[in-house]
Amino acid sequence: MTEQSIVDYEVRDRVAEITMRREPVNAINMQLTREINAAYRRAKDDPEVRAIILTSGCEKAFSAGMDLAMIRGGSGMDLRRFLEELYFTMHDLQYRMGKPTIAAVNGPARAAGVTLAVSCDVIVAAEDADMSYPEINVGVIPAMHFVHLPRQIGRHKAFELLFGGDPISFREAAARGLVNAAVPRAQVLAEARRIARSFASKSPVVMKLARDSFMRANDFEYRRNIENVVETICNIIETEDAQEGLDAFNEKRPPNW
Repeated sequence: MTEQSIVDYEVRDRVAEITMRREPVNAINMQLTREINAAYRRAKDDPEVRAIILTSGCEKAFSAGMDLAMIRGGSGMDLRRFLEELYFTMHDLQYRMGKPTIAAVNGPARAAGVTLAVSCDVIVAAEDADMSYPEINVGVIPAMHFVHLPRQIGRHKAFELLFGGDPISFREAAARGLVNAAVPRAQVLAEARRIARSFASKSPVVMKLARDSFMRANDFEYRRNIENVVETICNIIETEDAQEGLDAFNEKRPPNW
């Protein structure tokens, strides 16, 4: 039986809009990740598309992060296969997109849901929502963000967020340069579209060449560092504490570390 699609794709005003619809909160599993990546490929290969928006069609969240049911009781190899699609494939697609990408974060973002947003070039977020890295609370780690976050807001604040697990409002995130703008929720998509149309009005040839140069200039050792943290999280998932944390979350009880 063919899986029902959980990602919508629409082009308007030379902008491809990719809308996640895995109810209720866009918990990220392999299907959602593959459909997003397929939509990115479609936008990349379409000469009529000059900018891309990623957003959510779920009222409760932009994305609540990884579907923990997918990794509960699983092996490090199972997790590795998923992270190769979420981290490596998505990063390569973004890296070589040749077109600007915008995350319209119209609700809370958690864990891997933040990954979806920060993989884009520009982030517009709802000012009444927040983002967080709660993985530490269930005995795993927000792997990619060990690489990304310290570069954005400095080592000390990054450590607080990554190892404390507490949320940061998008207003504060905007003030710290983590997102480009925090606007009223009802205006998030409109603002993302405004920015996308502005990008789409530029020369597509110059945009591609310039964005490619920008990506090369800012990549540094990003891919190698991501591979390093993926090794760490795949080792962690094999530990008793990680499985206890996931079991406790599923059973809605405090973990017994």
